[in-house]
Amino acid sequence: MSFSRSLSRRHFLRTASACSLGFLGLSQLVGCAPRKLVPHARWGPILRDPARVLDLPQGFRYHIVSRVGDLMADGFRVPHRADGMAAFPGPDGMTLVVRNHEVSSKANWAEGAFGRGNSMMTKLTAPQIYDRGADGQPCLGGTTTFVYDTRNQTLVREFLSLTGTVRNCAGGPTPWQSWITCEETVQRAGDGNCTRDHGYCFEVPATAHPTLAAPVPLKAMGRFNHEAVAVHPDSGIVYQTEDSHTGLLYRFLPNTPGELTAGGRLQALALRDRPSADTRNWSAPYVPLQESFSVDWLDLDEVENPNNDLRLRGFADGAARFARGEGMWYGNDAVYFACTNGGPRKLGQVWRYVPSTAEGTPAEQAAPGMLQLFVESQDPGLIENCDNLTVAPWGDVVLCEDGSGDQYLVGVTPDGAIYQFARNATGNSEMAGATFSPDGTTLFVNIQHEGLTLAITGPWLG
Repeated sequence: MSFSRSLSRRHFLRTASACSLGFLGLSQLVGCAPRKLVPHARWGPILRDPARVLDLPQGFRYHIVSRVGDLMADGFRVPHRADGMAAFPGPDGMTLVVRNHEVSSKANWAEGAFGRGNSMMTKLTAPQIYDRGADGQPCLGGTTTFVYDTRNQTLVREFLSLTGTVRNCAGGPTPWQSWITCEETVQRAGDGNCTRDHGYCFEVPATAHPTLAAPVPLKAMGRFNHEAVAVHPDSGIVYQTEDSHTGLLYRFLPNTPGELTAGGRLQALALRDRPSADTRNWSAPYVPLQESFSVDWLDLDEVENPNNDLRLRGFADGAARFARGEGMWYGNDAVYFACTNGGPRKLGQVWRYVPSTAEGTPAEQAAPGMLQLFVESQDPGLIENCDNLTVAPWGDVVLCEDGSGDQYLVGVTPDGAIYQFARNATGNSEMAGATFSPDGTTLFVNIQHEGLTLAITGPWLG
């Protein structure tokens, strides 16, 4: 299927309808007024929070789960810059949430877990921390885990679960009860205070007991500016986004499903009828909305190349190029992923990949997976620079904005209708890490710059 060089009349009519109704029905938005504050059809408008933390519709409320600097059960402090998260079923009906911390290698001790001057690092042995850093300045990124009682909406405990990494931005849950956390960096040993190479994924088991995961880099999954992952539950294949203006979409075929340390094969997505396609829609030829494209997956070599050129070599070999791939989630039998500045106005895209019924096997050549541009915003009033995302238990895609001005949680129904659900009332910080508890009662989300993790409850389905 070829790219369309201009929007069809059908797309134009959908655009006009979207502007008049305030909804995006799988179509581009052109010329709409800024910030429409489109309410959910059932929940109604967003109401102002007197405490100026989070504006929500009538009947919804939030609880503050934790704040940066809080003392945790293991004696460490909650690090700053909470980002991607996922929730897992825990013992006795509890919910386990693994939470990333996007702390850079040059961060001050106050952003880390180890207290003033990183004095509490002495509690850790060398094998417990990936990169202790140079000159007394450790790498302070990693993950924390918290145990939450959704029945009483109370925090049970929280603790450090991975440390010594850099800029743990997003990641994704696995079907085998773990979180894959991703480093959004390609710093090498000797770069600043780093004593080891970075740019890898790490696996963190979801557990209720204070435990530090072994900091083993999953090198076969590639070294690049990682962002998020999603796992195909039937095959164990791991899909990965890359936060780069010239990024690729990757998949990792593990040698042994569920055992990512056992190695595997890294590939990049290509549109079957358009080698080296530019999907960013910054200029013609444009990728049209709603149409499905057959894909192929290209093998990549030298996946740990120190030159940080994996995406460039892949594109030269025929892989498709994406505009800052960020959030990713598996749901509705598909992989959804956000490209933060895709589209003609660079306001963001959401893509949907439907895996082949023979995904990862030779038979997928005859029955390929299909890629579709699900949402593309040209109106900051509805969606502005979507980042993290998740799929709600009832099928809506929930987007965290990372744009300018007000920041919202935005919902998109399976048929493409958009609504704003929550507004950050603390300031202009991005919200991040949206994820639902396994029982479907609670939506967890971070307000990153304020250092807050929230739990949202309300009449989700009624």
